[in-house]
Amino acid sequence: MKSIFIRPYTILICSPIFICAVVLISILYGTKDISAITVWEAIFHFDASNIDHQIIRTSRLPRAIAVILVGAFLAVAGAVMQGIARNYLASPSLMGVNDGSAFVITLVMVFFPGLPNYQMILLSMLGSALGASLVFGFGSFIRNGLSPVRLAIIGTVIGTFLSSVATAVAMYFQVSQTVSAWYNTKVHMVDLNMLFLSIPFGLFGLLLAIVSARAITITSLGEDTAISLGQKTKIIKLISMLSVVCLTGTAVALVGKIAFVGLVIPHITRFLVGVDYRFIIPCSAVIGAFFLGLCDLMSRYINFPYETPIGVVTSLVGIPFFLFLIRKFGGESRG
Repeated sequence: MKSIFIRPYTILICSPIFICAVVLISILYGTKDISAITVWEAIFHFDASNIDHQIIRTSRLPRAIAVILVGAFLAVAGAVMQGIARNYLASPSLMGVNDGSAFVITLVMVFFPGLPNYQMILLSMLGSALGASLVFGFGSFIRNGLSPVRLAIIGTVIGTFLSSVATAVAMYFQVSQTVSAWYNTKVHMVDLNMLFLSIPFGLFGLLLAIVSARAITITSLGEDTAISLGQKTKIIKLISMLSVVCLTGTAVALVGKIAFVGLVIPHITRFLVGVDYRFIIPCSAVIGAFFLGLCDLMSRYINFPYETPIGVVTSLVGIPFFLFLIRKFGGESRG
């Protein structure tokens, strides 16, 4: 499949228009349609006694913003992982990063209920680091364990183990219904305070990724090549993984686990703009935001008036894409 090169600036200029359109549709339409005038009044002239204003301010607007942010965060996290690991299957959902976050959040909700939101975000990041460390640690001890397919299998096994332990703990302490929101996503019940707190953490992760973009491009050429060009690969990998931990931990703390965004979007972006991560990272962010916003709309209308979990929609795209990558690349690392 040959690349179709599109100027990155075209994507960066056009994508926000599509993102705004998706956000507007998400706010206007639902089980109850609301006029654009009412939306404008709810945002700029809020009336607490107006039910429509309450719906927009406390439900639809936070949901729409959260979805596009999470789409951007997960897409960039996947792009960074694929570049640093030189692994075309690297993504937060396949490498245990999402599962680590959800696992730690479960333990926190059971043993330390009522923690402030910012501590939840920090602990979710810690969980991301835990999940990634377990997967790459086990991969390092197994022969050819860092090859794409084997690392994906290890990530799936460890992710399943962490999810199973978390589920067992939640059931034992009778908080399984609360915890299930993080495993099945909770875009329909985004906490406004958590949303405001998540933005700085997520932007910090994006900033780290953008600052490291040129170095990630060099690292993606191979360890030996990067070292010969004077690259301090260990420092770059550390900064890059800190970016992934911030982005993924924030996303999971905000809406729960969403799979395949970090796998699919970086490949699509690379196909469109080439292999320079100075373009891949910002373009992944805007394409990921649009993609997840579109998936959220589809999840609401596939079985209208009932909602389909957004993870089901992303899986409908992600699973065939995953199988396509396996068929195309086999067990080879990206060169």
